[in-house]
Amino acid sequence: MRPVTRLLRDELRDRIIAEAREVLCKLGVEIHNEPVLRMLSDHGAKVDKETCYARFTEDIIDKALATAPHSFKLFDVLGNETHNFQGDNVYFTPGSTSINILDNESGEMRRPMTADYIRYVKLTGGLQHIASQSTALIPADVHENIADSYRLYLSLLYGEKPVVTGAFTVASFEIMKDLQIAVRGTEPALRAQPLTIFSCCPTSPLKWSDVTSQNLVDCARWSIPVEFISMPLSGFMAPVTLVGSLVQQTAETLSGVVISQLVSPGHAMLYGGSPAVFDMRFQTTPMGAVETMMLDCANSEIGKYLGMPTQGYTAFSDAKQLDAQAGLESSMGATLAALSGINSISGPGMLDFESCQSLEKLVVDNEICGMTYRLLRGIEPREDFPAIRLQEELRQKKHMLTSAHTRRYLREEITFPGPAIDRADSERWRKDGQLTLRERAAREVTRIVAAYKPSRLSEDAKRELTRLMRREAQRYGMANLPAQDE
Repeated sequence: MRPVTRLLRDELRDRIIAEAREVLCKLGVEIHNEPVLRMLSDHGAKVDKETCYARFTEDIIDKALATAPHSFKLFDVLGNETHNFQGDNVYFTPGSTSINILDNESGEMRRPMTADYIRYVKLTGGLQHIASQSTALIPADVHENIADSYRLYLSLLYGEKPVVTGAFTVASFEIMKDLQIAVRGTEPALRAQPLTIFSCCPTSPLKWSDVTSQNLVDCARWSIPVEFISMPLSGFMAPVTLVGSLVQQTAETLSGVVISQLVSPGHAMLYGGSPAVFDMRFQTTPMGAVETMMLDCANSEIGKYLGMPTQGYTAFSDAKQLDAQAGLESSMGATLAALSGINSISGPGMLDFESCQSLEKLVVDNEICGMTYRLLRGIEPREDFPAIRLQEELRQKKHMLTSAHTRRYLREEITFPGPAIDRADSERWRKDGQLTLRERAAREVTRIVAAYKPSRLSEDAKRELTRLMRREAQRYGMANLPAQDE
C-alpha cells in the first residue's frame, strides 16, 4: 500500500475552490496584456480597460477546466520518454533561477559563471533520483538580456535530461523556442515530444504582467507545457491564514488555466506554485517553514481534484550552508510532497530563500529523494508467509545473511545510499578520514563530474544550438560566448 498524506477535508477543499471562483467572477484579476484582455472579453468576461481588470464568468472557468488535460508526458534531448505526469507519479527537479552558488572551497556564496553552470549540468546528469534539469543558476558572465536563453542553451548542449525553465522577457521566448526546435529537428516533432516546462508566474495578489501573460500565451500556441507558479505570501501579500492563502492561490492559478485553455484547448499544464508564509520578525519568506510545505501539499490536493497534474516548490532550505537545518527542511519538504503525490517537486540543491544553489547539497538531496521513493513503495509481503518457514531457517542457520530469501529481496527492500551518506561505524569513519557531510558530498560532486560523458545529441544539432545562441548574444553586443572549458 502506498502511503498518502492529505491535509484538506473534502468539504474544506470544495469551499476553497468555490470561494476562489467567486473572487475571479466578482473581483476579477488584473491583466496588463491588451490581447489577453480582448480574448477574455470575446469569451464573455467583463473587462475594464482602464483598470485592466477582467471579471470571469462561471462558464469560462468551467470550459477551461473541461479542456485542461489530466496528464502529459515529457521527453529528453534524445526523444526518450522520461516523465508521465499523471496520478501520483513523483519526479524531482533542482530548484531554479538561483542568483548565487555556494562555493565549496571558500564556503561563501558568490555569483555563478558559465563554468559553474556546465558543472551543474554534468552533475545533474549523473544523479539517479533527479529526473530533469532546471535552469538552476544565472551565469553572471553574459548579458542580462540573454540570461534566460543562455541557461537553456547550456542545458541542451551538455545535458540530456528535459529542462524546467522559463522566459523572463517577451523577447527571450523566441530564441528559447528555436533552441528546442534545433534539438527536435522540426516544429511538429517538438509539439509531439515536449522537451521543457516553462514556469509562468502570476503576481500576488491576482495579477498578470504583460511579460508573464504573454509567455503563457506563447507557450500555449507552441504546445510547450507550463507550470503555474503562484506565490502568495501568507500575512503579507495574502491572508495570514493557510485557508485564506489557498483561496488566493487557487484563484491566481485558475486564472492562468483559463488563459491557457482559451488560447489552446488541451494545452499541457502543471497546477503548481511557490507559496510561502511571511516571517515578520526578519521580513523573510521561509520556504523551509512547515506551513509553507503544508500550502504546497494542500495546493496539490486542489489541483488533483480539479483534474490536473501538479507541481510544488519544496524540498529545499533557507539555511546558508549544507548543515543540519538544510537537511531538516529539505528532507521534510521532500517527504511531505512525495506523500502528497505532487507530480513535479522543484527544490533540491537550493538554499537561502530560493536564491542559492549548492552542488554539494544537490548530491545530498538526491539521496533524500531516493529515500522518499523507497517510502512510496510502502510495505508489501514478499514470500513472507507462512512466517514459520523463514523462522525455522533462522533458528537453524543463526542468521539470514546467505538465505536465498535475503539474496532475492535485499535490493528491493533496502535502499543503500551513495558515499555522501555515512553508515560506517565510528572506527571505520575515523580510519577513512573523519569526513564531514560536506566533504563527502564534495567528493561525490568531483567523482560524478569527472565521469561525465558528452551528450549524445547529434553534432549538427549542437552546432545549430551554438549558432543560434551566438547570434542572439551578438544582438546585445557580445562578440563571443564565454569560453566553455570542458
